[in-house]
Amino acid sequence: MRFFRFLFGEKSDPIARLEKIIGYRFHNRNLIKRALSHRSSVRETGLNSNERLEFLGDAVLGMIVSLFLFNQNDDLTEGELTQMKAALVNEKVLSKVALSFGLGNFLFMSPEEEKAGGRLKPSITADAFEALIGAIYLDGGYKAVDKMVKKYILNDYLSILEDEKLYNYKGELLEFLQARGVGMPYYKVDDQTGPDHDKIFYVGVYTDGEKLGEGMGKSKKEAEQKAARRALIKIKTGQTQWK
Repeated sequence: MRFFRFLFGEKSDPIARLEKIIGYRFHNRNLIKRALSHRSSVRETGLNSNERLEFLGDAVLGMIVSLFLFNQNDDLTEGELTQMKAALVNEKVLSKVALSFGLGNFLFMSPEEEKAGGRLKPSITADAFEALIGAIYLDGGYKAVDKMVKKYILNDYLSILEDEKLYNYKGELLEFLQARGVGMPYYKVDDQTGPDHDKIFYVGVYTDGEKLGEGMGKSKKEAEQKAARRALIKIKTGQTQWK
């Protein structure tokens, strides 16, 4: 708590600040305190470490991400879904997410760990994010934690996968066609349905006036990637031939 007073001021409630940042208010404050407690702080604070909550959060996060990927990508294989899930919940990604809203600043840890750069360590910040997920699940249930995971990971999951070099079918299709002297692929929204806040886009990918594939998604970016993937499958299996 001394670090909190130094960072935020004597009258500040750091936990309330964190709750405001993440958009969730805990009913049981002990849960969030435990989620923020690195094992190095246990002797000083008397709180349990966040390791058990990390274990739970890892499982909850995996379930939410798996269900999302399963529902969003009905044509992907088990192997592709497994790769995507692993990319979305790895230490690097979770640490980046945690640091994006300053989670490390709110952690309880020993002075020695803090001096060693613990508030920025990928392993510590990623584990703390999982612990926070576990705490929110226990405090507010599935709906609350699902909202949190979507806010920080799934709403921009395509960009994360592209950064991890796991989801760039558009680039793969471009290279495939260029290597064979075929025209540049281009993408066109063929249709869109739903209200403005919940649209579904139907995108076709074309080259030399011929439609190679189509895809649908909640964003043009997602639909384009799915269209490119479908085009690659059709080309490689002989379902599509160009002049």
